[in-house]
Amino acid sequence: MLPIAAPSMSEKEMWEFFIRLGFSLVCGAIIGLERTHHRKPAGLRTNVLICMGACLFTMASLLSAFGVAKEPAEAARITAQIVTGIGFLGAGAIIRSGVSVHGLTTAASIWFVAAIGVLAGMGFYFLGIVSSLAALFVLTALNRLEHWFQARFPPPPHENEPFAPLPGGNPPEGSGG
Repeated sequence: MLPIAAPSMSEKEMWEFFIRLGFSLVCGAIIGLERTHHRKPAGLRTNVLICMGACLFTMASLLSAFGVAKEPAEAARITAQIVTGIGFLGAGAIIRSGVSVHGLTTAASIWFVAAIGVLAGMGFYFLGIVSSLAALFVLTALNRLEHWFQARFPPPPHENEPFAPLPGGNPPEGSGG
């Protein structure tokens, strides 16, 4: 068996590694705290681990591509596998119950947090923080807007849901009741 030696890193590169990893922790926590606050299954720790994991895989791919293999295409391959793996993880967050589907926002946030981790792993700090804040806006402000809109304009009943009785207690015409 051949010994595999990791490429040496300078002190500056080591600090950059820690900064990127710490940055991904902060960005994952921004979204994770919101998810925890709303009692979602993928909360603080899950989002932080997803973001940091994507960051680590990205940094490993960059180290491999430009440090060991000297093949830039390697970085794209590993990043593509992050997308595939996160898709599998996100699919596990989606639950179907009758005609209702739950967990789509959780799955989308898992996918988005992984993308932020990739940005952090590549050293794109500004894009990472802007993306984190954009996700926070979507998960908080747009949630309020969505609830306001649904209260003002209730959706029609779903095809497979029974018709709600009218205020007088009689079902609507044509409902078979």
